[in-house]
Amino acid sequence: MTYRGIISFLTHETPDGGAATLAQALDARVREGGLIEKGEGGAVRCFACGHRCLVKPGRRGICKVRFNKDGTLYVPAGYVAALQCDPTEKKPFFHVLPGSDTLTFGMLGCDFHCGYCQNWLTSQALRDDAAGVLPTDVTPDHLVRLALGQGARLVGSSYNEPLITAEWAVDVFKVARAHGLRTAFISNGNATPEVLDYIRPWTDCYKIDLKAMDDKRYRELGGVLQHVLDAVRMVYERGFWLEIVTLVVPGFNDNEVHLTRAAEYLAAISPEIPWHVTAFHKDYRMTDPDDTSAETLVRACEIGARAGLKFIYAGNLPGRVGRWENTWCPDCGDLLIERSGYAIKQQRVGADGRCPSCGRRIPGVWC
Repeated sequence: MTYRGIISFLTHETPDGGAATLAQALDARVREGGLIEKGEGGAVRCFACGHRCLVKPGRRGICKVRFNKDGTLYVPAGYVAALQCDPTEKKPFFHVLPGSDTLTFGMLGCDFHCGYCQNWLTSQALRDDAAGVLPTDVTPDHLVRLALGQGARLVGSSYNEPLITAEWAVDVFKVARAHGLRTAFISNGNATPEVLDYIRPWTDCYKIDLKAMDDKRYRELGGVLQHVLDAVRMVYERGFWLEIVTLVVPGFNDNEVHLTRAAEYLAAISPEIPWHVTAFHKDYRMTDPDDTSAETLVRACEIGARAGLKFIYAGNLPGRVGRWENTWCPDCGDLLIERSGYAIKQQRVGADGRCPSCGRRIPGVWC
């Protein structure tokens, strides 16, 4: 089995030798879920994501991969549909072990249906007939051995929405932690207190996509703005290392008022939360907007700075956004981490997490 590339197109055979449907293949790779409350008539309330689906027997949740069979909620386990070892900066985490690699695994399904999803082949499984990546069986021990063999320092869950496969992520993270690896969720942030409390003992870092500051836009994507805003605060308060990403889509969420609201909301929680504003490019079903310009990203960064955020980054356009690729000391102004895309050209933050020039503590995970 090869792990090269983000997506591997694989085949799976059923026991009788016939090709399994995707649903059959996934429904054979499950275990009993833990994030539930049982109701009347065999119905089960699921707390894996902010939708809090009431799943009746014989039905699936909004994510399509958590389902109720005879009063028991079954959830994905024991496989990957996407796997890649690549720079931690690509997640993106800019304040987590700069220059390290993260072994990132993904399963299938999502609780959103974003029209610009770059991972739609995995995230929109069982929702879009054109999506389909059949699973490859794997164990947590296998994934961790692979991470160690590749020299990775983190293991992350991504490529679909990891909240809806939280039980499997925790299985993997328990083994990863035992071998000295850091762990990370790369998520849309549609979380509940229950799922955050479930993953917190085993999860170090959490990236949230703050997709817009307009509830109407969020509902177009299948979500609710307030759920994500609440999750940003809950993740920060629980002590995860948190970084926020806003993919800036022309005509969708690049309004200056809304970008200002996003920056001010983050700054009110903590001005030291890193905010990444990244460039959109045409993908999946969203092919009408123009690709995001460097000028638009720089404008968004300046909005973040005016709102009081200390660490703001422009992504996906390396070499075109000036100082906004780098990390600077907010107190003395010295250049601390110089980047070109995902490559680290200079790294001056020590294991103690301090600016070598003035001693200011730079928030993040540095050792």
